[in-house]
Amino acid sequence: MTKAPTDLADEVREQVKDRKSYLSVIDRLNKASVDKHWEAYADIPWDDPDFQVDRNDPRFVLPDFDRLGRTEWYRSQPPEIRSQIGLWRVATAMKIGLQFENLLKRGLLNFAYWLPNGRPEFRYVYHETTEECHHGMMFQEFVNRTKLPIKGMPRSLTVVAQAAPWIPLISTEMFFIFVLGGEDPIDYVQRKSLKGGHIKHPLEETIMRIHIAEEARHISFARHYLKHRIPRMAKARRRVLGIATPIVLGVMARIMLAPPGPMVRHFNIPKDVVREAYQSPVAKAEIANSVGKIRDLMAELDVITPLNKRIWKAFGIWDEPGRRRELPDEKPSRRTARTA
Repeated sequence: MTKAPTDLADEVREQVKDRKSYLSVIDRLNKASVDKHWEAYADIPWDDPDFQVDRNDPRFVLPDFDRLGRTEWYRSQPPEIRSQIGLWRVATAMKIGLQFENLLKRGLLNFAYWLPNGRPEFRYVYHETTEECHHGMMFQEFVNRTKLPIKGMPRSLTVVAQAAPWIPLISTEMFFIFVLGGEDPIDYVQRKSLKGGHIKHPLEETIMRIHIAEEARHISFARHYLKHRIPRMAKARRRVLGIATPIVLGVMARIMLAPPGPMVRHFNIPKDVVREAYQSPVAKAEIANSVGKIRDLMAELDVITPLNKRIWKAFGIWDEPGRRRELPDEKPSRRTARTA
């Protein structure tokens, strides 16, 4: 399989100044989806012995880059437990990813259903939906091979999330904010993990590279759609969008980056360890940075106002446009937490 590049976000750089340039972006994304795409069961060597998933494989041990991985509690666990926790984290991220993409696909198809003949977005929406189908298959195949009881999203959130596919019928702009709210935080973490050399298992790395490459196009489409549409929105609708955006992003980023409850209970991870790992200044800065590109886009489109800026701050995801929070230089904790 050809190694998927990790910098396809650079594929589209032009600004959407008018409809002609917007259509040019869609044409380029359509061509890229034809020229560079992957299929879950054709381009991943699932039967390769080195790609097999063993829950005790040391390649799944969490690195210091991971907030939980740098706690003294985690570092004091037996090697097989550290491997199992690491694998659980990876599999949960994939399960939540495929659940989010299930909602995304249904929303995209609702969006496409109402497009008039000749609209250029129709073809790209179907390219994206096809790619997301393959992402879902490769994510679920990985989860199945762990043989762990991975749940993904909490049941209560799953019920509420069923409204997401209907958002395009109310506001297509809000729907693509939702899209970016799910895709950007994961893209942020995956790129950081690959860049830092933290992914050791070849199956996990292959899946991640494919996902990053194709999601770069999906993110580009959503961003350019918003650049094209938001400046043309009525003032009242822009005001509502400005209020709803930080709420959606604040919730979505936490869903994508928060510790999975079933994992915490399964391994009896103490509450103070969870707080240390996921409620520290570093963890909060990571959440804010994970939505930095969307925040910059909203500032560029003049959606952020002094009023709704307070909502960004209330959800802990505000920073000045163009800036990212510096992560405190934390050392692994020496505090030994009690086991539950």
